[in-house]
Amino acid sequence: MSAAGAGAGPPPPGAAPGTVLVTGGSGALGGAVTEAFLVDGWRVVAASRSGRQADPAAGHDRLVAVAADLDEPADVDATVAAAAADGAAPLRALVNLVGGYTQGGRVHETPVEELERQLALNMRPTWLVTKAVLPHLVAGGGGAVVCISSRAAVAPFRGGASYASAKAAVLAFAQAVAVEYRRDGVRCNAVLPSVIDTPANRAAQPDADHSRWVPPQQVAGVIRFLCGEDSAPTSGAAIPVYGRA
Repeated sequence: MSAAGAGAGPPPPGAAPGTVLVTGGSGALGGAVTEAFLVDGWRVVAASRSGRQADPAAGHDRLVAVAADLDEPADVDATVAAAAADGAAPLRALVNLVGGYTQGGRVHETPVEELERQLALNMRPTWLVTKAVLPHLVAGGGGAVVCISSRAAVAPFRGGASYASAKAAVLAFAQAVAVEYRRDGVRCNAVLPSVIDTPANRAAQPDADHSRWVPPQQVAGVIRFLCGEDSAPTSGAAIPVYGRA
């Protein structure tokens, strides 16, 4: 793990909100999420395999880009340590963006290895990073975790059984964390986007009606809200972010 560029109790009035750890920080959604938090005064630690600072936030003095394989516990621990390293901006939130999708066949046409790959891609990093962050949030008097599930978790589509199952696991995990850590002041919610309007998705579906997809900035706005004090009563929720789809 390489990086470029904790405290207790809520921040005092007028203070910076703290630090948020964003996984999958170099992607299109990661860049939008990072920017939303930076604009609101947060210190952002953005982790990805490349460690690249996503546009338009690249070069910001409150952005720390970390290169890490979040499938590996040692890299996860080092990443979380970097997020908790600034005593002036305690670790207050985690946004789990790491995940992915591959098209499959119907269930009888899909090898079990594909299900296992989808679970490893979508669930393993979410579990590992959340597990490592929770002690910091508990010690600090509370905080917020946001996980990215999918509309497919509650409305599956043909050829997507393994993906839908993995994203349903992410949703169930978020709700379990909400129950287990409620008394510690830690909230956990899941965001369920439809198709996000990213360059990669446009390239994969060039003939789709892109105007019906949800822009990453709108997803980022929902995530930012779920990490802030205005959403303090909300935990264990499955938030639909469908755009016009």
